[in-house]
Order: sequence, then structure tokens, then C-alpha cells
Amino acid sequence: MRVSIATAPGGTNPNEDWVAATPTFAVVLDGLSTAGLDTGCRHGVPWYVAQLGGHLVAALAEPGRPLADGLAQALDQVAALHPGCDLGNPGTPSATVSILRAGADHFDYLVLADSPIVFERADDYQVVTDLRVDSVVPELRAETERFATGTPEHAEAVRRMVEAQRLTRNTVDGYWVATSSGEAAHHALTDTVPLADVRAAVVLSDGVSRLVTEYRAAS
Repeated sequence: MRVSIATAPGGTNPNEDWVAATPTFAVVLDGLSTAGLDTGCRHGVPWYVAQLGGHLVAALAEPGRPLADGLAQALDQVAALHPGCDLGNPGTPSATVSILRAGADHFDYLVLADSPIVFERADDYQVVTDLRVDSVVPELRAETERFATGTPEHAEAVRRMVEAQRLTRNTVDGYWVATSSGEAAHHALTDTVPLADVRAAVVLSDGVSRLVTEYRAAS
């Protein structure tokens, strides 16, 4: 495969996304906003996604290993790196995870939370994403959309939404993201797509996909 990568922070703060790719493998991690709330961790989201990304690539160096198993191992390994932090805090650093791996005749994929993978076929597109987070506190999510990004009102609305979302994060009745336990990996969406059916594929953070899904600025 020919592979290209682009990533940039959304503002003046350090980039909370992480991406890596080879001719047969791509992974995107989108760090979840802390909205200024306590995380119980002294390291921060950029540290977390960098550590998780590195361990994930190493865990999946064996081509035939199930993606969920490799992610579970990486999550547990990163948790072991900062035992002095409060990993039980509902706001502990976390991220979405999307992985695409090419085999001899198919793609394996894993999607945990709302960073989608899009497959271009001969005459249509297949979008794989996990939108369970959208069912959590929808009224607070709608409130964030009333205000322009960057305004104090928007920041306060995001803080309220994130604070409420944390209460259902990685629970049966809520939604799942990569945090401090390998259990989350086994709640990801996983499947295969025949290689012959795919012309191109893209692995996105929701910072990109919202150009289509929310802003309607692209097809």
C-alpha cells in the first residue's frame, strides 16, 4: 500500500492525537478532552497516547495476532507504567482507537469509539465507527453545539458534557474507550474486509470526520 499521514493539534495546546503507519498497518489514537477536569494522573493525554501507540505497535508486530488481544496487552502495559496515578479516576487519560491491518487477502480492523475507518469500494463507501457515546447525555452534547468553538460559553458547555460522560465511560450502559484496563479492547468493533473489494482506506480522528458528519463541509 501507499501510505500518507497528516496530523495537527486543534489549537495552541500539544497534539492529543497519535498516528503511525507502515505499508500494511495503520493506527490512529484520538486523546479524549479532559476539559480542565481532574484526571488523577500527572502525565496527561499526550503522554498517554504516545505510550499506548508505541506499545500497541509492538504488541501487534506478530501479523496474525487478533487486534483486540494486542490492544488489551498494550492497555495493561501502559497502566503498569504509572501505578502512582489514580487509574480508577473516571477522568483518567483515555483515547479512541482505530486500527487497520492488511493481510494476504483481507483487511482486519478494530474501532473503539468514534474515530472512523472508511473503505472506498468500486461504487460505494463503507464507514465503520462506534457511536455509543452519542447516546450518553445527548441534551448536553446539543448544548455544546449552540456556542462557537473557542468561546467561554462553549468551553463551559464542553466541561459539563465531559463531566457527565465520565460517569458512564467504560460501563455496560455507556460507551467504551481505551483507558487503564485491557477489558475495553474486547468491547471494540472488529471484523475483516476482503482486500480485493477495497480501492483505498482512511483512518480518521473525529476532528476530521466531523467535516462530513457535523459541519457538512465535505461529502
